[in-house]
Amino acid sequence: MLIVMRHSATPEEIAGVVATIEAMGYEARPIPGKQRVAVGLIGNDGKVDEARLVNLPGVLQIIHVSQPYKQVSREWREDPTVIGLANGTVIGGREIVLMAGPCSVESEEQILAIAGTLKTMGATVLRGGAYTPRTSPYAFPGLGVEGLELLARAREVTGMAIVTEALDPDGAFLVAEYADIVQVGARNMHNYSLLRAAGRAGRPVLLKRGMAATITELLLAAEYILNEGEHRVILCERGVRSFDDHARNLLDITAVATVHELSHLPIIVDPSHGTGYRRKVIPMARAAIAAGADGILVEVHPHPERALSDGAQSLYPEEFERLVTELRSIARAIGRDLVAPLP
Repeated sequence: MLIVMRHSATPEEIAGVVATIEAMGYEARPIPGKQRVAVGLIGNDGKVDEARLVNLPGVLQIIHVSQPYKQVSREWREDPTVIGLANGTVIGGREIVLMAGPCSVESEEQILAIAGTLKTMGATVLRGGAYTPRTSPYAFPGLGVEGLELLARAREVTGMAIVTEALDPDGAFLVAEYADIVQVGARNMHNYSLLRAAGRAGRPVLLKRGMAATITELLLAAEYILNEGEHRVILCERGVRSFDDHARNLLDITAVATVHELSHLPIIVDPSHGTGYRRKVIPMARAAIAAGADGILVEVHPHPERALSDGAQSLYPEEFERLVTELRSIARAIGRDLVAPLP
């Protein structure tokens, strides 16, 4: 339930609504907007006495949220969520963010070299796995804490923000000590303990769509994070399982438009995992930006043929440079632009 306040509502009137909701035994969440404030009532068990709220000073109307998810919905918050990072990168606004880097951090030389190269090409967020969930237990699992330390070193050298994956609740807090964005991967979208921990870790969260998850399930997973108090959530479309074998996954570009219709959260697209083949990454990245994605998450490796993981879908640096040029043209054609390169 949303209690929408009048334009002229005073801070005292808003506080009065909050106090009344709490006195009724529910949780109140003020939601500032461009034109007016709304107050969300959380924990609605169907027994809320609206008469106690509708006639309070400053109240304009009461809106019932019809979706199974509440705080992530457009009904709850009409204005898009815009997330600012410490290095000046803004996600969810007019500008489109470029997140790029190798699947896994393999060595200091590798991550520093590719980070420096990507920065010169316009990427402002460095992706790289310190913990990499693999289908096979014999595949390279990542460097762990050493990988996190190397990512932090790359940020120190380049100024790029860091996004990297956490695999469990304890890992969410550990990753938050080193990274600017905590990633919850596709395999963990339904890991509710991890979602709750990520919501308490104090960092923005990048939430990837599960391999067989509907859009509603993705938004409900995000609801777990917001319900813990973290509202800086970035959704990520990375493809779903399909009966066809022409690509690693079926990249669902319609998810971009659907999420923007249903939710105020920003959504980016990962065409690397979404296709699994290098030659298909660039076309799908172009399509994602044309569809309205707020950014892309792309795997780039200095030597994909020698990569310890996901080499087949990793771009060469020169391919990423060409992609950036093409994306800038597409962005401007639809009234947007890429996030400004770091100085």
